[in-house]
Amino acid sequence: MRVGIFGGSFDPVHNGHLFVAEAVRDACDLARVLFVPTREGKHYRDGAMNAPGAERAQMVRLAIAANPAFALDDSDLAPDASGYTADLLARLRARHPAAAFTFIVGGDSLVRSQWQRLDEVLDAVEAFVVAPRGTITGVDLDAALSALAPQRRAKIQLLDLPLVAESATLIRERLAAGRSVRYLIPEPVYRYIEERGLYR
Repeated sequence: MRVGIFGGSFDPVHNGHLFVAEAVRDACDLARVLFVPTREGKHYRDGAMNAPGAERAQMVRLAIAANPAFALDDSDLAPDASGYTADLLARLRARHPAAAFTFIVGGDSLVRSQWQRLDEVLDAVEAFVVAPRGTITGVDLDAALSALAPQRRAKIQLLDLPLVAESATLIRERLAAGRSVRYLIPEPVYRYIEERGLYR
């Protein structure tokens, strides 16, 4: 079974995430896509999420409920999880021993973040799919991946998708300013954020 792994902060999950996950599922013929919220960690961007892991996981549950090919996996929210993708993949392999993994990532994350143990990550997956984000180009990706061995570089695919404008940063900024984010995020997530007063 071919399984997509879509890791990220999902802080909050938005329609862009759902579109990318469905587009990769379709393009790569995946049986399912696991949404894997990342735990807080000093190595992750600014070191902290804006909503706790349990809240982010619940928003993902609400967002993906209508798609039977989507599922939440909370492996990376466990107290002993390191937050590193290489360690996450080992946990997921234990849960899904027969699966062939396709890892899904935004181009901005791959180019702008300092990935640790990327060789291990690539060795653990069948494919590593990069979705376009922002102004990241193929040239940027080539530069970021230039040190990889050819057999590992061959696993990385840049998906040809429409550019998704939504970003969690934009959504948090609008919420903090008291502005509407309706239709940028799934309606159940919108209601959950309103009820819980998140990001205010």
